Amino acid sequence: MAENTFPVHNADTIVNFYRSEVLTGQEAKHFTKGDLTPVPKPEAVQTLYMRVLHLLFRFKPECHSMVPLLDGIQYPAYHEGATTILSVYTRMKQFLPMCLVNDFSLNDLLTPKKQRTLVILSAIMNFLHFRKERMEKMLEKQAKFRADTDKLRAYTKGIREAEKKIELLTTIPPEQQAEAEELAAALSELQATTVHEYQEVNTTKQSIAELKTKMAEKTQKLAQMKVDVSNLKEDISKLKSQIVESPEELKSQMEKMRETVKNIKKSITETDECAVEMQNRVQNATHSEAEIHQMYVLLQDLESSMNNAKQRQEEYQELVVQNEKMQKELKSLLNEEGQLKRALDMKLGKECKQNIRRQKKREMKEQHVQEELRQCEQIHQKREEMADKIQQITGETQQLKAKIKSLRDVCSKETEKAQALYDTLSTSMDELHRRIEMHIEDLKLNITENAANF
Repeated sequence: MAENTFPVHNADTIVNFYRSEVLTGQEAKHFTKGDLTPVPKPEAVQTLYMRVLHLLFRFKPECHSMVPLLDGIQYPAYHEGATTILSVYTRMKQFLPMCLVNDFSLNDLLTPKKQRTLVILSAIMNFLHFRKERMEKMLEKQAKFRADTDKLRAYTKGIREAEKKIELLTTIPPEQQAEAEELAAALSELQATTVHEYQEVNTTKQSIAELKTKMAEKTQKLAQMKVDVSNLKEDISKLKSQIVESPEELKSQMEKMRETVKNIKKSITETDECAVEMQNRVQNATHSEAEIHQMYVLLQDLESSMNNAKQRQEEYQELVVQNEKMQKELKSLLNEEGQLKRALDMKLGKECKQNIRRQKKREMKEQHVQEELRQCEQIHQKREEMADKIQQITGETQQLKAKIKSLRDVCSKETEKAQALYDTLSTSMDELHRRIEMHIEDLKLNITENAANF
């Protein structure tokens, strides 16, 4: 006891603490510093220990005086005082090692000493402070757990409703299965045609590149031809000044030159038109590729949302397992309460017998009446506490109902958004198919025209 790991408090602080935290009713009023100093009173110390055991382990003070029901006991009334002291001693011997007091003895109950009792009471006080802190933390964790379970239930309800709506949207009725099969076949054909068109587009791009190279070569040749023509014109002007030719030959040469110039201009305009058409085709092809990429991104988003739903289902299953464990613990606690109630019933029957035997002893009867009144006060307090708890539970249920309504509204809004997305996707797919058909027809016409021109 010389090396304590907890602080030893004064008698004033100990009396104030046990008045406010442990004792109730008239016991708190009558408990004073004189019960501990200069010489502790055994009755006051024993009542303190009994109240501590009742507060921690729900072992009522009346249960200490219960004599075991054996057949061969004579005069069981004489055994009551010894049984109470021995039961308090055994319970405190089991409890005090948790408070780091390992040398508790019967002398601490029968003939307590001042310093020894102060040390034991300060150890119990330290343990009660620690228990209070832990209980507050556990209550906070329980509140968080309840809120999380409520959220989980609401989310699971929303997920189930969404899954049902998704099933309704995805499942095809038997009346429309034939149309769905036809649409699936048409989609497969469209996919095949789009792949073929992509290949054709690639080939057209290659041909465009070749045409561009040819056009560059032709433009170079035209530039050279223009330079040659200008040089020839200069030579002709020089020769005209030197040589006088016949007008008929000049006319024929001029007509030939004009025809060649016309042919060159026609070829230039045709090549420009082909280049513009090919550029338009390339732009249309890039635009269709961008639309297909957007559709692919939307499908990826849908897959990620389905994966999130699966993860939430797994978390829900884990929480269900935890809930089952908590229900088992509650059942065990209810069984313990039933056993305690049975013990109380036995104790009440015994008290009735003892009252019959103690009719001549008025003083003992008055003490018994006072004890019964204290029990009644405690019962009334417990009833008030239970009423407060019931009110709290009703308030929590109302809050939960409000939360459930809000979550249902959120789920309905999300389903409307999903329906709107589905409608937009269907309309965009229809427009895509129309554009693809238009592009196919345009490509066919352009291919025929290019073939005719080449």
